[in-house]
Amino acid sequence: MKCFEVTTRARDQFINITDQVQHAIRAMGIDEDVVTVFTPHTTCGVTINDNAHPDVAADILRQLDAVVPWRQPFYEHAEGNTAAHIKASLMGSSVDVLVSCGRLQLGVWQAVYLCEFDGPRTRRVWVK
Repeated sequence: MKCFEVTTRARDQFINITDQVQHAIRAMGIDEDVVTVFTPHTTCGVTINDNAHPDVAADILRQLDAVVPWRQPFYEHAEGNTAAHIKASLMGSSVDVLVSCGRLQLGVWQAVYLCEFDGPRTRRVWVK
């Protein structure tokens, strides 16, 4: 297993981590397998989505805010980041990716993203 850190700069942010995941795969010597990319945090997630148009990530974040607003009068969680927990649950904490010939098998327009919902923070990502 390999671990790397990602420093986020905003409360809500998608960060392309494809290169870091690919580097971890190379470092582990994986040639043919399925790897799991996992983040051990409750207020961020991991997803695979479009890497060609930055508007896609911005649109997803905007729509998540519309569905799960940051402030709601009925949130009971004392830390004030309930929306981040909900968004992270919606996105999920991991993705599985095929590896062939030592390379991630992503579509032409796909990338692996860390999805920050309670930043800025330093997050860990595990690849196994």
